[in-house]
Amino acid sequence: MSVPAPAFLPSAADAAAERPVLEVDGIWKKFGEHDVLTDVSLSVRRGQTVCILGPSGSGKSTLLRCVNWLERPDHGHVYLSGQRIGFRPVSELPMSQAELAQIRARIGMVFQHFNLWPHLTVLGNLIEAPIFVQRRLRDEVIAEAETLLDKIDLRDKRDVYPARLSGGQKQRVAIARALAMRPAVLLFDEATSALDPELVGEVLGVMEELAQDGMTMVVVTHEMGFARDAADEIVFLDHGRVVEVAPPEKFFEAPETERARQFLQRYGAAPRAGLARRRSQRGVE
Repeated sequence: MSVPAPAFLPSAADAAAERPVLEVDGIWKKFGEHDVLTDVSLSVRRGQTVCILGPSGSGKSTLLRCVNWLERPDHGHVYLSGQRIGFRPVSELPMSQAELAQIRARIGMVFQHFNLWPHLTVLGNLIEAPIFVQRRLRDEVIAEAETLLDKIDLRDKRDVYPARLSGGQKQRVAIARALAMRPAVLLFDEATSALDPELVGEVLGVMEELAQDGMTMVVVTHEMGFARDAADEIVFLDHGRVVEVAPPEKFFEAPETERARQFLQRYGAAPRAGLARRRSQRGVE
């Protein structure tokens, strides 16, 4: 599948000069007496793919939900292109649900279980929110949705309902639906974990193309090959804390912490040919 480079891809100089698209500053989150996240910080630049790794229960999914305020952090701040999420500027009053909805429209999220609307066709799933939330012109939205369907190689499923799609096809539609909102950043929460093994590759292929094109992404995953070859940076979480942050080559070949070494020994991390080369082609060292 060939995906043309998008118009939002910045030059290397522009990307280096501007403020990070996403900033997480000292996030803490507790459920009852259980500390799920403890002083977690990370920064994601425009066009960067950051993969968050860690064992089950380490707080990875909770971190993503705190980014778009589906879970309200107990302490700390989240910024999208410099705008603080969850609180109004100056007044420091909490955002209303309408205000949160506006900022969430700029943060695409792809969940484990697709969450497609079953009563809408594939095209209907893609155009619903841009038309009714963003108030964009219907003809423009349809044209853009059809281009996205070409990108995920599902133009022939345009008028099909989700019940007639495979799991891999549903997840590719979910990715296209998130992209249809023109997000500043795209979050993936274990996007392949609910798929049969033979369907994982088609979804990872779309994600790899997005990384190559320069889409800003934060990816929670157990797919070590994808993380090693498509990520620009690895953030390793354990027990709700950031244990290690490193480029993938360093993290997978020479991790600094014993905990990271134990994790890699358990999960394995064989790279797949070609993707490291793609990363260098889009200017990522």
